[in-house]
Amino acid sequence: MSQDTSAPDAVVVEEATVVVGPSLLARLGAEAFGTFFLVLSILGVALYGRFTGAGLVLPVALAGGIALLAAIAAVGHVSGGHFNPAVTLGAAIGGRTAWRDVLPYWLAQIVGGIIASLILFATLPSAALPILQQNAVIADATKQAFISGTANGFGEHSPLAASTSGAFSFEWFSAFLIEVVVTAIFVGVILGVTDKRSNSKLAPTAIGLSLAALLLIAAPFTNGSLNPARSIAAAIFSDSWALSQLWLFIVAPLVGAAIAALFYRAFAFAPVQDDLLAEDEVFVVEEETDLTGAPAATAAVVAEEAASPAVEVPEAVETVEVTEVEVTETEVPEAGTGKDSTDEDGTAPKA
Repeated sequence: MSQDTSAPDAVVVEEATVVVGPSLLARLGAEAFGTFFLVLSILGVALYGRFTGAGLVLPVALAGGIALLAAIAAVGHVSGGHFNPAVTLGAAIGGRTAWRDVLPYWLAQIVGGIIASLILFATLPSAALPILQQNAVIADATKQAFISGTANGFGEHSPLAASTSGAFSFEWFSAFLIEVVVTAIFVGVILGVTDKRSNSKLAPTAIGLSLAALLLIAAPFTNGSLNPARSIAAAIFSDSWALSQLWLFIVAPLVGAAIAALFYRAFAFAPVQDDLLAEDEVFVVEEETDLTGAPAATAAVVAEEAASPAVEVPEAVETVEVTEVEVTETEVPEAGTGKDSTDEDGTAPKA
């Protein structure tokens, strides 16, 4: 009986070593920083542009677009560059960000925005407030009244109503509709330009310029939100009317983001291994092989596959020890020629 020397189809020698991408803490820090930069730019220009007497809409829109472009270029590769609760919600509904990251991202974004607003509030020159009140720039010589000029509002607090002394205003439905539309367009642009199939190298530029253009559209209606974190940051240090109207600027952007994400899923849904600006990457450092010389299956995945929220990276890398199989060649005698079947003289043995 001959020895069985066949080897298994695939025997794992060792598993791959993997290096995971940025931790959740690092991503939250990036989101807080990016939102801080964005809110500081928009509110800062809106506040201190009043001292120059120049128009505010274009400078604020450009400041927001440029700040967003720079923030995405700086830390977008860490967290995905959301900097906006509406963008995070849209990315999650669109299948581009894990749902487990939504609430932590929202918290980091709101905290970053509030810190930016707090710094502006703390550094306002109190001596300039009476002068601004005399020039009818603000109603009261208080910091809250000054900050209120940057808050989002509708009705009598709509920017158009203030500039026309109440002759024209946008009520809550008009304000709600415009915020839903512009946020839906903004989130739709983000989901499209960051889709891996677009192969665009200008994603930060496209996103930043989109924000600038949409702020120019929404500014006369509501002072241009598109971002609940920006609205919360301004309202929290403003007069009480800003907090009473804040609900619209939280709900409307989130509704717009959800609409954009649903359209994205319906008509342009990307493969599951896709994400905004490539966060949550996992890189394979060492690939395992089997005894046949072909790559064997591992628990690790390549960077493109690891962006999927469904991928789980093992906590520890385990090495599997396998005993080598030695192959022993055995000679099989040919029929009719072996010494066990004939005598030395070639005649058959006697019975």
